[in-house]
Amino acid sequence: MNVNEITKEKWLSDVFPEWGTWLNEEIEEEVVRPGSFAMWWLGCTGLWVKSEGDANILVDFWAKTGKRTKKNKLMAKQHQHQRAIGVKALQPNLRYSPMVLDPFEIKKLDALLATHHHSDHIDPYVAAAVLQNCDESVKFIGPKSCIKLWTGWGVPEDRCVLVKPGDSIKVKDTVIHAVDSFDRTALITAPAGETLKGKPVPEMADMAVNYIIQTPGGSVYHGGDSHYSNYYAKQGNEFEIDVALGAYGENPRGMTDKLGASDMLRMAESLKAKCLIPIHHDIWTNFLADPKEIHTLWEMKKDRLKYQFVPYTWKVGGKFIWPDNKDDREFMFDRGFHDAFEMETDLPYISIL
Repeated sequence: MNVNEITKEKWLSDVFPEWGTWLNEEIEEEVVRPGSFAMWWLGCTGLWVKSEGDANILVDFWAKTGKRTKKNKLMAKQHQHQRAIGVKALQPNLRYSPMVLDPFEIKKLDALLATHHHSDHIDPYVAAAVLQNCDESVKFIGPKSCIKLWTGWGVPEDRCVLVKPGDSIKVKDTVIHAVDSFDRTALITAPAGETLKGKPVPEMADMAVNYIIQTPGGSVYHGGDSHYSNYYAKQGNEFEIDVALGAYGENPRGMTDKLGASDMLRMAESLKAKCLIPIHHDIWTNFLADPKEIHTLWEMKKDRLKYQFVPYTWKVGGKFIWPDNKDDREFMFDRGFHDAFEMETDLPYISIL
């Protein structure tokens, strides 16, 4: 490589996404055994679920960035956070997690889901990649707010499936249940120039849904950006939930946009889940949170409150197999070097070791 031939464009094409096609290949190669399901965390609330019948379901995959410049010191006018608490200053929400999946190398997919229309949960680049590279049978599934975005970007209407709480869609051997969302921030998200004060509250079902993805080997609850709600207990009565994913974060002063550690525990208990996994805490620099806080509170309360679930700390790009990993408590990537000394070394002297 000659440094005189390197341009910014070459750097970008050579280096990003940071993981190249590594994870794309891992997902494609994974053979899910009967009685289990596999899933991968893609950052933020992005999730890939794969069933024993080879149903491939992608939820909330976001392939963009947060803030990229400090030149404009003000928040976008009538941003939902400005509406909520009257802030003006630009928020330092830079993307923290790497890009672990190349959307344009997704070749095998059955359904693309979005929980709601916030820009870190639905993505035009992902939509374009799916349209260009995947089978025409792939459906774009989401609430009214998401369908409006997709079709506005050019996704054909006949590829979109509108869902509301109570709807169920069969995808190969897997059933996707749309259930109520509790994302109160979605209710105050509206186009700039539109005043919300004094107007009726929008229908949550039009703005956001949560999903229960029921595979033959187990189920996962995807909570989108939902806050805490007593209604989780009703959902826990109606569905058998193995793994619950919730939008965890360290809320800054004056802002409640994510579930705190105690809310996460209450959510898992109410849903009667068997395993609790926090997500979303990884992505924004101004909302980063430590999942160990959840573990600490769980340890303090589990015996007294008779918790029937365990918490699990995941890492972006990591694979989780249900039920194999449910009691691991914390994810770790393969450390490699399993074949140490299986071939002759090439050293000038042994004491180098």
